[in-house]
Amino acid sequence: MIRPNPHIAAIAPYALADLSLSGQEPPVSLAQNESIRPPSPMALEAATTAMREAPLYPDPDWTALRNAIGAAHGIPIEGILCGAGSMELIAALAKAYSGPGSAILGSRYGYAFFRKAAEFNNAPFDDVPETDFTVSVGALLSAADERTRIVFVANPGNPTGTRIPRGDILRLRAGLPEGTLLVVDEAYGEFADDLDDPLFDLVERGDTVVLRTFSKAYGLAGIRVGWGLFPPAVAAEVRKLLNPNNIAVASQAAAAAAMADQAYMRETCALTAGLRDTFSETIRALGLAVPQSHTNFVLVDFSDAAGAAAAETALRNRGILLRGMAGYGLPHCLRATVGNSETMDRAAAILAECYDGRMNP
Repeated sequence: MIRPNPHIAAIAPYALADLSLSGQEPPVSLAQNESIRPPSPMALEAATTAMREAPLYPDPDWTALRNAIGAAHGIPIEGILCGAGSMELIAALAKAYSGPGSAILGSRYGYAFFRKAAEFNNAPFDDVPETDFTVSVGALLSAADERTRIVFVANPGNPTGTRIPRGDILRLRAGLPEGTLLVVDEAYGEFADDLDDPLFDLVERGDTVVLRTFSKAYGLAGIRVGWGLFPPAVAAEVRKLLNPNNIAVASQAAAAAAMADQAYMRETCALTAGLRDTFSETIRALGLAVPQSHTNFVLVDFSDAAGAAAAETALRNRGILLRGMAGYGLPHCLRATVGNSETMDRAAAILAECYDGRMNP
C-alpha cells in the first residue's frame, strides 16, 4: 500500500454545505453565500467571446485582469496576484510561510479554510475567542508569539458577518511580533466598501496581504477567481507556488469585465444589503439573535443546538437549505445566505411558524 504523509492522512476532508433534501418541494440553497443575482452582462459577454481562445493557454500574468483590478481600486498592478479563488492564494501563503515548528493564528470563528491550510503544511493552528461574534484584536495580540508566522483575519467575518474597523486592524498590525505576516481576507469586502475604510495601503509596509474574490459581490463563484495585493517580496515567493495557468481564459475575461462594471456590482451589494437587513429585523422580532452583518449572509443564533437543528429541519422540509454551523463550533447557529425577497419571506415565515420563544421539534 502506498502511504501518504502522516499529517495528510490525519486531515479530514474540507466540509462543504449539505445540499441534500428529504422534502418534496424544489430546493432553494441559502447555504453557500452565492450572489443574489447573475454576474454583470458585461462579464457574460466577455466570457462568451473569450471562448474563441479556448485552444490557447491562458495569460499566466493575468494582464487584462490585473489592469482592471488596479484601475478600479487605484492600486499598483505589480503587487496583484490572482488565484483559482482566494483559497488558492490562502493555501500558497500557508505553504510559503508555515510548517512544523511554526504556527498560524486566527480567530475562533474565522473562515474554516485558514485552519485547513495550516493542516496541509503540518503547522499548528492557534485560535482565540471572539467577543460577540467579532474578532478580538486584544486576544490575537495576547496569543501571538515567536512561533506565529501568519495571522489570518477574515474581515468581514465568515460565518459571523461582523466586521472590525480599520483602526483595529492597524492596532493588530502594529502589535504583532516582527516577522509575522498579517493576511486580511476581504472576501466580502465589497459589501462594506461604502464605509470607506480601505486597507490596501497597509500592504506598503511589506508585512501585510489583503485578499479579495469575485465569488461573492461579483456573482462569479463558478469561475473561480480570487486576487490579492501583496508586498513584492511576498508576491515573489507565493507566485512560485501557483499553477502558471491557474485561471482559464474565459474566467479571466469574465472577471476583468465584471471588475470594470463597478456600477452593477454596487447595485448588487445595495440590493443584497436591503434584503439582508429586512430579514435580520424580522428574525430579531421573533426573539432570535442576529449579529450585525456586513456581508451577503446572516448568522442566526438559536441559543441552543436543539433549536438550531429543529429550525434547519423545518426549513429543509419546505425546500430551503441553510448552513448548519456545528463545524465552526457554533451548533446553536445557522447561516442564511441572502436570497431574493420571496425566498427570504418564506424562510422568515417558516421560522415564525415554529418559534414561540423556543424551538419545537
